[in-house]
Amino acid sequence: MNLRTLIGTVSLIAFVASPIAAFAEPPGDPKAVKNEDGHYFDANGDPTYNVAADGKIDWAAYSGFRRYHSECHVCHGPEGEGSSYAPALKNSLKVLGYADFYGIVVGGKQELGAGENKVMPAFGDNKNVMCYIDDIYVYLRARSTEAIPRGRPAGREDKTPEIAAKEKECLGLDEKG
Repeated sequence: MNLRTLIGTVSLIAFVASPIAAFAEPPGDPKAVKNEDGHYFDANGDPTYNVAADGKIDWAAYSGFRRYHSECHVCHGPEGEGSSYAPALKNSLKVLGYADFYGIVVGGKQELGAGENKVMPAFGDNKNVMCYIDDIYVYLRARSTEAIPRGRPAGREDKTPEIAAKEKECLGLDEKG
């Protein structure tokens, strides 16, 4: 395939895919309306955060803070603020809904344009990301609305036994693990 054909193919794909992106579901109201064993959900059923009046955050947001800074901040900067290498995810989650976020993390993303080739690798086989993807989303969603400030969260809810059991199952840990 020559360069002209390649450019034409990429342009066609971008043109065809762009209407799909326009119909992506943006995040709804982040207000938690349901709590299932320490996991909070919004009215659409998407994972969300819960910040108590005293500033204490839910376990998932705290776990997301830890996992984000373990796996994501190298490219996307501390607290989701972005870097010269990758975009500010706290801004991306203002318009990017849960399903789109999940799809990008699992399958990766590549953007060609203006002489740049930006690539987000796929993390679908990385248990350190996938076992905590909801937590990472919740943390970034809270950062996107400024519900939690930059820095290490001051207080948090305790991890529920149900969350601990799901974590062990996902990571493939036995009873002693």
